[in-house]
Amino acid sequence: MTARLCLAQEPGADALLTREPLALLFGMLLDQQVPMERAFAAPKLLADRIGGLDAHRIAAMNPDEFAAACAGPPAIHRFPGSMARRLQALSEYLVERYDGRVEALWSDGDPDGVEVLRRLKDLPGFGDQKARIFLALLGKQMDVQPEGWRGAAGPYGEDGARRSAADVVDDRTLQEVRAFKKQMRTAAKKS
Repeated sequence: MTARLCLAQEPGADALLTREPLALLFGMLLDQQVPMERAFAAPKLLADRIGGLDAHRIAAMNPDEFAAACAGPPAIHRFPGSMARRLQALSEYLVERYDGRVEALWSDGDPDGVEVLRRLKDLPGFGDQKARIFLALLGKQMDVQPEGWRGAAGPYGEDGARRSAADVVDDRTLQEVRAFKKQMRTAAKKS
């Protein structure tokens, strides 16, 4: 399967997400408190501003300079300062643990789905839900399918689900995911 993501709903940004694991991981980290498309378009904005995405380089950057690149305009997120710190912390972690290689999260040591989930949950800025969504995204759209990945991803790994970024393959599925999330928010308010 040749992946072709459409999470940002912009060809250039989606091409970067498809070919660059760090961009995809950054988009997932940024996917909170902003529309999903904006979060996943942000890595392209950042790459254009700093001349590409490289975990070693980002980890070594002056924090003020990196924050300025994140602030834009336009800003990569509605909270560019705190997200700059999170992206830099994530890059530092990747350099320290995986020599900056994002794909090592799912390839080093031939891990099963439970181990990949554990590695994702260890990432700065990734809690249980974000880690499960990213694991489902890898399995459903990037053909990264370690043994037991669907079970480890929980409901996000279900075939045919419309719960998260893992399920967005076009504008129609984006709208279906939005409708599901709205339904969940409405149900939560009633309980």
